[in-house]
Amino acid sequence: MKRYTIDQLAQMIDHTNLKPFADQAAMESLCREAQQFHFKMVAINSVQTALCKHLLEGTDIHVGAAISFPLGQTTLETKVFETQDAIEDGADEIDYVVNLSEVKNKNYRYIEKEMETITDICREEGVISKVIFENCYLEKDEIEALARIARKVKPDFIKTSTGFGTGGATIEDVRFMKEIVGDDVKVKAAGGIRDAETFLAMIKAGAERIGTSSGVQIMASLQTKATDGVITIE
Repeated sequence: MKRYTIDQLAQMIDHTNLKPFADQAAMESLCREAQQFHFKMVAINSVQTALCKHLLEGTDIHVGAAISFPLGQTTLETKVFETQDAIEDGADEIDYVVNLSEVKNKNYRYIEKEMETITDICREEGVISKVIFENCYLEKDEIEALARIARKVKPDFIKTSTGFGTGGATIEDVRFMKEIVGDDVKVKAAGGIRDAETFLAMIKAGAERIGTSSGVQIMASLQTKATDGVITIE
C-alpha cells in the first residue's frame, strides 16, 4: 500500500500533445495546463521544443522532445542529430523510438549501440533519456531482449508505446518490463491511458511516469477521489 499526494501524482504525468497539426495555440494551452496542474513534463514533437521552453521559462516543468517519432525508422546518425538539436533548443528529456526493423532482424548489437549512443549524449548533457519500445509490434521475447539491453545500458526510462501504434500500454507489459529492469531503470507507460483508474493501475504495476493527453481529466478525477489530498494505491 502506497500513499501519494495529488502533486506527487501530477509529477508522474508527461502532459502530451504530439499531434502533427498542433499549432502555437495548442502549445500555449498545453503549457498553461502543465503549469496549472504542475505536471512533470510536456511531451511534444521536437520542432516545438524551443517554443515550449520559452513558454515554460521560470518554471520547473520539463520539455520533452520526441525523437524519430513515431516510427523509429531513421538512421542512428539522424537520431543523434535530432537529439542534439532538441537539446540545443532546450529539451530537458528525450523520448526516442527504437529501430523496430533491427529488433525484428534480431540485430541486438545495433539496438544496444543505438541505445548507448543516445543515452550517453543525454547523460553528458544532464538530460533524461527514455527509450520507446512500441510493444504492440513486439513479441514477448523481443520486449525482454530490449529490457535486458536497457538494464545494461541504463537509460533513465524504458517506455511501452508511442500512442500512435496499433496498441498502447498494458498492465502486463509494464509489470513484465519492470520485473526485468528492476531498480536500475524506470518504466514509463504511454498510449491509451485516459482515466484515473487506468492511471493508478499503471503506477501499481510499476510505472513511474505516465504519458497521456488526458492529464487534465485524470487530475480532475483524482481530486474527487482523494482524501485530504491523498490517494492510496493498494
